Amino acid sequence: MYDGRTNYIGGQWCAASNGATFPSLNPADTEQMIGIFARSGAEDVHRAVEAAEQAYPQWCRVPKPERAALLLRMGRLLEQNKEALARLMVLEMGKVLEEARGDVQEAIDMAYYMAGFGRMPDGYVVPSERTDIYCAARRVPVGVVGVITPWNFPIAIPSWKIFPALLAGNTVVFKPSEETPGLACRFVELLVEAGLPDGVLNLVTGYGSEAGTALVEARGVRVISFTGSTAVGKQIASRCGEQMKRVSCELGGKNAILVLEDADLELACKGAVWGAFATSGQRCTAASRILVQKSVKPRFLQAFVERVAQLRVGSGLDPNVEVGPVINRRQLERIHEYVQIGKAEGAEVVMGGTVLTEGAYAKGCYYAPTVLNKVTPQMRIAQEEIFGPVTAIMEVSDLAEALAVANATAYGLSLSIYTGDVRKAFRAIEQLEAGLVYVNLPTSGAEIQLPFGGVKQTGNGSREAGWVAMDYCTEWKSVYINYSEAGELVRAQIDTPVLSDGDSLSR
Repeated sequence: MYDGRTNYIGGQWCAASNGATFPSLNPADTEQMIGIFARSGAEDVHRAVEAAEQAYPQWCRVPKPERAALLLRMGRLLEQNKEALARLMVLEMGKVLEEARGDVQEAIDMAYYMAGFGRMPDGYVVPSERTDIYCAARRVPVGVVGVITPWNFPIAIPSWKIFPALLAGNTVVFKPSEETPGLACRFVELLVEAGLPDGVLNLVTGYGSEAGTALVEARGVRVISFTGSTAVGKQIASRCGEQMKRVSCELGGKNAILVLEDADLELACKGAVWGAFATSGQRCTAASRILVQKSVKPRFLQAFVERVAQLRVGSGLDPNVEVGPVINRRQLERIHEYVQIGKAEGAEVVMGGTVLTEGAYAKGCYYAPTVLNKVTPQMRIAQEEIFGPVTAIMEVSDLAEALAVANATAYGLSLSIYTGDVRKAFRAIEQLEAGLVYVNLPTSGAEIQLPFGGVKQTGNGSREAGWVAMDYCTEWKSVYINYSEAGELVRAQIDTPVLSDGDSLSR
């Protein structure tokens, strides 16, 4: 039980400077409190940034293999604590235990993957156009990195951002979601156990409008990495632009699964159920649209609805449960509002569409897995991110229409196609406007060794994970070294007239 001393600044656990706190509640039973956490403000963020600035000169000089060794130890600690972290995640965030274990496993994988970069090449050596000049470029850290993370992947996403930043030699101020502060505290506790030096990573818990805004505004922060809603991401990107800060934004999605008439319908149905309802639809990659070719739509819809009807909703600690609660009552109301909007627009609710309040559901934030039929591309429920266990069935005539409808939103994160025709699959890979494209797989299932991110209003072009993981928190420094013995000025980018005897002037 956390007692309010949950900021970690300069190597010390402490309360908010003004003594303010807030609770973290179990979404499956909102009468159960996970703990009391520091409600940080601008003063706390200032202290955290100052600690990170003071730690930076020494940390960036630690040999990269040694920084990698810290991540290796962290990976082992995450493995040892995987079950405890997963169970805490079920209590604080609500996802089912199997998915919570997967969330922690992503962080384990990321720790080991990034540790491997500790001895990998860190730049390029290239030829010079001049004699006796050595040319090279290498990655260098930026300085203090501000990390702002969401609640839906409360261990995995911090690992995607923090591990590359630390490996590159940056120091970090970490502001987690106010919905999952307990998991953030435990994450930092494990890094401290792994040997994290004081001030290298600083944690401030609290609300986005208070601690998050202060972190974006902090003068000592050189980079902001944010995952969350597109609306908030635009505000952050705007402020960072005004301050000439680097910013990495991973934002919303309106993802779709395309089911063609030559698809394996049973496989497509299984994938659509997982894509739509895993994590109760609270994934940026959730399949909130399912585009089905007209000739197979009746068969697919029947099979899909039958599978959705079998989904068990409840506490994620129950091994038989497949869909847990949504994060809080505010989100529960928002989801239901969207379903009502869909009905008013002409959509047909063929499954679900209700807040679950009876019996074991009474104290929690549960929404019935919902399927909307007769949805058209212009409807709000086909354009706006709902972030809940709701998906829309949309009819398309052929591949060309499916591709057009799939691309017809402001977002471009994850799109999927089910087909047995390799030519159609490659056409989709080329034409789908998304950072992630899946063939005969659901829209969720990214692996850490590939870049993750989207296009259009899903982000600002940055990517996380994979071999580009350090791009957001490093800069390139080019180096030129003159090792000639002549002692004369050697110039570049000067016109070189050719002499009559075929010799040229030295540059």
